[in-house]
Amino acid sequence: MHFFINAPTISLFIKVEVVGMKTDQHTEIIKGIAFATGAYIMWGILPIYWKLVQSVPSPEVLAHRIVWSFLLMIVILLVTGKLRTFGGELCEIMATPKKSFGVLMASSLITINWFIYIWAVNSNRVIETSLGYYINPLVSILLGILVLKEKLSFWQMISFLLAMLGVLNMTLHFGAVPWAALALAVSFGLYGLFKKMVGLGAITSITIETLIISPFALLYLIYLEKSGNSAFGSGSPGIAVLLIGAGIVTAVPLILFSEGANRLPLTIIGFLQYIAPTMALLLGVFLYHEPFTKVHLVSFAFIWAALLIFSLAKTRSFAQLESLLLKKAALKKREPA
Repeated sequence: MHFFINAPTISLFIKVEVVGMKTDQHTEIIKGIAFATGAYIMWGILPIYWKLVQSVPSPEVLAHRIVWSFLLMIVILLVTGKLRTFGGELCEIMATPKKSFGVLMASSLITINWFIYIWAVNSNRVIETSLGYYINPLVSILLGILVLKEKLSFWQMISFLLAMLGVLNMTLHFGAVPWAALALAVSFGLYGLFKKMVGLGAITSITIETLIISPFALLYLIYLEKSGNSAFGSGSPGIAVLLIGAGIVTAVPLILFSEGANRLPLTIIGFLQYIAPTMALLLGVFLYHEPFTKVHLVSFAFIWAALLIFSLAKTRSFAQLESLLLKKAALKKREPA
């Protein structure tokens, strides 16, 4: 449903961005869109992968994801000849307390985010995960205001209020806060904030983050193996392969995203990021038959409207409309009572 609402806007926006560019720039933009779209499609279908290891407890799946991701990233750095560069960046971070703290926090937050996501998918909350990643950009705005003291624009304020109405509607009707969605949005929003503090690329960042958590994950896996509770050693060969593959499904979209982000303006990335939660929503409704009631529809409608306004906020037409509305508001204040 969301796809049909936003697809024309996205295609029109991307066409506007590309028009007028030189041939080389145009080619890079097209490549960037292909890379980024590939990344978001992979993230969008990730629930299918986690469902395949539903029989394995979420903490064990998480531990395997961390360890195998780290090993794969090291292999990628070796193959690309960037291991020495990575070592230099790591030494620089360790020598800077602020950056060290930022990386430590980012590592902790992405671990929390991954765990909540895996648990939510395998607890039949795929729709709730999509809600979390829909509202994530708006949570990032809030964090920018609270932490970085950024100012909230008129349309950003409207977007944020609409998103809050969507979450509040769900809370009031179901009698419970969609905490998994909010936890995903907040943890990923904070993760982005700390990554901004450190200023690392996607590949270097995920390598360092998994490096920090890998010893703990490895100790946990050794404990499971020795206690006879490991799905990796005692389960079927297929499960073992899927757990190893958790590193691949983590690393590949990150590499694609990194290649795309290096070629695209943030405005286009901002539109493409909604591919993943839209696919997750469609999977939750049509493949896994999770309940999608009128309450869900109303809440998501508020959030989709918020995201549409948020995405178009910096366009000329919206800027003109904002100016017009503010002028009218100022004239009303001047009118005598």
